[in-house]
Amino acid sequence: MGLGKVEKSRKILRAVKTLVFLITMLASLLILSAPILLVITDTLLPSALLSVSIPFSSLSLETISSHLQNYDFRYSIIDIPLISIIRSIVIFFVYCLCDGPRLSRGPYLGVTMVCSLLSLVFVSIKAPYVFSAQVKITEVALFMSSVVLAVGHIVVAYRISCRERRKLLIYKIDIEAVSACHKGFPTYNKLLQEVRVK
Repeated sequence: MGLGKVEKSRKILRAVKTLVFLITMLASLLILSAPILLVITDTLLPSALLSVSIPFSSLSLETISSHLQNYDFRYSIIDIPLISIIRSIVIFFVYCLCDGPRLSRGPYLGVTMVCSLLSLVFVSIKAPYVFSAQVKITEVALFMSSVVLAVGHIVVAYRISCRERRKLLIYKIDIEAVSACHKGFPTYNKLLQEVRVK
């Protein structure tokens, strides 16, 4: 009887360890793919919220084109998803162009900051006009999602920048270690030369 309990507790312990391992691996995958997931979310979420705020029966290309033709900065909310889509495309394009050293500083972090801050300024200027009349929950959610995703882009770009700087720092240390060992030890070379001379 005691042997069965020990075997059962080992199985439970193994299952818990496997579950922790899987959760850790999934978290690591989500962290590494955060820019891509954020771009996808930034493209789809505001568009979905806009489609909820427009009646489904009138949702068509004609309706969207009429919203664009009758655009008024104070009342129209169709520009919020467009700003999010443009922001996501630009950030993703720069992310794809940059490799390790360029992700650590420069274009990716700079473009992400500029795009996100410009969209934040646009949304904060537009919000008082839209919310001065009637406040709908979907419009509040649309504005909040745009703000949160813009800040999310900045945070992810900063985290990637820090991660790439750490990689460069480790890479420099490794290069110094390898170059020191590649030259060999100076005393060993002197002994080897003395042996050859004798």
